[in-house]
Amino acid sequence: MRAYLRTYWLLARAGFRRQATYRMALAAGIFTNSVFGVVRASILVGAVTGAGAAVAGYDALAVSSYAWWGQVLLGSVSMWGWSEVADRVRTGDIAADFLRPVPPYLTYLAVDLGRAALALLARGAPMLLIGALYSGITFATGAVEWVLGLTAVALAVAVGFLGNYLVNCAAFWLVEIRGLLMAYSVVATLLAGLYVPVHWFPEWLRIVAAATPFPSLIQTPIDILSGYAAGPAAVRAVAVQVGWVLALGVAGALATAAGRRRLEVQGG
Repeated sequence: MRAYLRTYWLLARAGFRRQATYRMALAAGIFTNSVFGVVRASILVGAVTGAGAAVAGYDALAVSSYAWWGQVLLGSVSMWGWSEVADRVRTGDIAADFLRPVPPYLTYLAVDLGRAALALLARGAPMLLIGALYSGITFATGAVEWVLGLTAVALAVAVGFLGNYLVNCAAFWLVEIRGLLMAYSVVATLLAGLYVPVHWFPEWLRIVAAATPFPSLIQTPIDILSGYAAGPAAVRAVAVQVGWVLALGVAGALATAAGRRRLEVQGG
């Protein structure tokens, strides 16, 4: 067990260091995130101000916090489809992953956690300062809420990765999955609460969103880190995230096993 944990730690560190090599990309990401943060915060604050009252518990400061915390998480939590695993299935390189002593999905998850940690520090932290200076931002008030909030961020990264991994596993049967990835990204960003808070959805859409893992990507960590959800509500939200990580992890393991049996490497 100790050897396995060390392996995953080294993989996560490698993901962190690999992401850190793209310094110009990080700088560009900070600039882009700040611009879109200003746009999002301005639109949402304008909507609440125009309503003349708080909307679903969001006043101007709360919705500004929602917008900027979303920008903090944007580089870390994977909602836009990536195709690394699908590409390896198409080329046959995935066969080499099956020869390694650790499961492929855990290998890629460890690397992604390292990538997300660097993105959170390098791209996310500046958004807090910019948001505080531009339109204001709120924070969790207690140590317990901060622990739950940071846990929620880690779980959001895991949920985002596992969801994308499952879509990539479809390549074992379909080979070309660009359409699926595009559809996944559209649904994920909407139901995660990236554009507007899930609490603003009409009731039927809130029910639909609650039946999916997507609110765990953005809405849950924002609620806790911004102080919108605290105490038992924060604990329940994290528990839901844990449930989705377990469910998607099992589904990923089953999909990998089935795909391994289905895999046919072209040319031998």
